[in-house]
Amino acid sequence: MPSRTSAKSAKAIKAASKSSPSLRKGGKGGKLPTKRNIPWATIGAVVVIVALIGALAAYLVPKYQAKEELRNPSAYIDGVVKKEYPAGQHVTSTQRVAYDQTPAFGGPHDGSWAACTGVVYEKAIRTENAVHSLEHGAVWITYNPDKVDAAAIDTLKKKVENQPYMLMSPYPGLDKPISLQAWGHQLKVDKVDDSRVDRFIKDLRLNENTYPEVGASCSNPTFDPANPPAFDPSAPGPNAIGMDGKGATQGSTVDPTELGGGGLSGIPGLSGIPGLSEMPGGVPTIPAPTDAPQLPQTDQPVPGQ
Repeated sequence: MPSRTSAKSAKAIKAASKSSPSLRKGGKGGKLPTKRNIPWATIGAVVVIVALIGALAAYLVPKYQAKEELRNPSAYIDGVVKKEYPAGQHVTSTQRVAYDQTPAFGGPHDGSWAACTGVVYEKAIRTENAVHSLEHGAVWITYNPDKVDAAAIDTLKKKVENQPYMLMSPYPGLDKPISLQAWGHQLKVDKVDDSRVDRFIKDLRLNENTYPEVGASCSNPTFDPANPPAFDPSAPGPNAIGMDGKGATQGSTVDPTELGGGGLSGIPGLSGIPGLSEMPGGVPTIPAPTDAPQLPQTDQPVPGQ
């Protein structure tokens, strides 16, 4: 018979075999785990691709945003009022327009536009002429002479003088010290150093996405900058042309006289059009403009960008 000591030894060996993986698996479980190979080449390729995508986005996103801002500047400049107006609705020099905004920045307007070749008018000018300048892509700066001091006026002048497609004039009774107008857009500010002033000019002057008569001139020898038609502060009256344009002469989107080259008199079939004979001084013959904007031939920013 086996001794008691031998029995205890056998039990101890059996218990040890249960607790030891190496003994249970015949000693194979005691080997160290195999070392994994990290795919550094794949990780590096992924990092490079992510970096390229980031760089491409950093390059393209600002360009896309810039184009979007030019298409709709009012969405990117706080405080801009935007309205849609039909183009080519002309009134005579004796007609008034019952504008829906003060100052007006669109709607029916005089057949003669205010010269907007960087002209600073010392006196208030007739709104109907100034609105026509906006249709040509100009920015019209107005100010309340009772709310703006001489230093502020000088600062505004520097933004306008000798700048193409810019004009400036006082506007008595203006509800804000300064108001900027482009076709279909307006911004009113309290101070001349408001950063939105320069932004408005940059984004809306000659922005072909926002005004109807692209290529039209701002030079106008039929409009004397030294003696412009006077501003009329009185109410337009019951006979005024409404914003629907009823009673105005309906012209084309781009009038040939506004692009220069001999006027309307030489175009067959136009002599009998109603309303042309009512234009002040007859139909003006405008020389070919020297200040017309050169439209970009490629994907380049428009002037003023």
